[in-house]
Amino acid sequence: MNSEFKIKQDICEIGRRMYEKNFVAANDGNITVKVNDNEFWATPTGVSKGFMTPDMLIKVNMEGKVLEGTWKPSSELKMHLRVYKERPDVGAVVHAHPPTATGFAVAGIPLNKYIMPEAVIFLGSVPIAEYGTPSTDEVPNAISKYLQTHDAILLQNHGALTVGQDLFSAYFKMETLEFYARVSLIARQLGGEKELSPDQVEKLMEIRKKFNIPGRHPGYKGCLPEKNTCKSKNEDGTDMEKDINKSEMIEIITKVTKRLLDQYKVN
Repeated sequence: MNSEFKIKQDICEIGRRMYEKNFVAANDGNITVKVNDNEFWATPTGVSKGFMTPDMLIKVNMEGKVLEGTWKPSSELKMHLRVYKERPDVGAVVHAHPPTATGFAVAGIPLNKYIMPEAVIFLGSVPIAEYGTPSTDEVPNAISKYLQTHDAILLQNHGALTVGQDLFSAYFKMETLEFYARVSLIARQLGGEKELSPDQVEKLMEIRKKFNIPGRHPGYKGCLPEKNTCKSKNEDGTDMEKDINKSEMIEIITKVTKRLLDQYKVN
C-alpha cells in the first residue's frame, strides 16, 4: 500500500496532468483518494490543480471534517463522499471539466453510442446526471442513481465525474471519457457515428470479463435482428433473451394487419 506522502504526491501529479490537458481551468476540479473507510486525502478549495504541492492537501473524514491540513476542503467534497458511501470498492474520485465531454453535458446529450472498443470496455454508456447546484446535496443526490452501474458520469451543465479502484484508474477513465467525447463530436460533424454491431460489442464485453477489469459497467443491451433475438447482457456474462419464433411473428403481423384494416374500413 502506498504511503500517505506518496498518495499526496500522486494527487499533485494528477492535478498537474488535468491542468495541462485543459481538463480544468483556474481553480476548477477536485480529487480525493481513500486512505481507509473513514479517511480521505482531498484537494483544497481555491487552488489551481496545476500548482498544488503536497502540503496543501487536507485529510477529511466521512463527515467532511478536516483531520489534517490547514486549507479548506472543496465545496464539492459532498459529491466525493457520497461516492465512497455508496461504492465501497472505489479508491479515488476525480471531478473535472474536460471541454468536449462537458459540451455534451451542457447540450444534454449522453455518450451512449458504442463506437470505440476502449470506451465500450472501460466505460460503456455514459449518462448525464440531472443538474444540481454546486456545494449542495443536489449534486450528490443526482449522481446517486447512476453510481451502482457507472464509473463515469456527465454532470448536466457542469462537468464530469470518474471513479476508480485507485487514483490513476479514476484519472485514466477521465482521459478515456474526453477522448470518447472528442471522437463522437468529430464523427457527428462528418455525418454521424457508425456504431459497432451487437455481436462486436458483446465480444468486447467478453474481453472485459476475461481480464476481470475492476469497477462497475452498465452492461450492454442490443438486438440481433438476423437471429430474431433481443439480448440484455450483463457484465457478469449472464443474459436475458427472448426468441421470437416464426409462429409468433405471424401472429403479431396478423393482429397488426387486422387492426389497420379495421381502422380504415369503409362503412
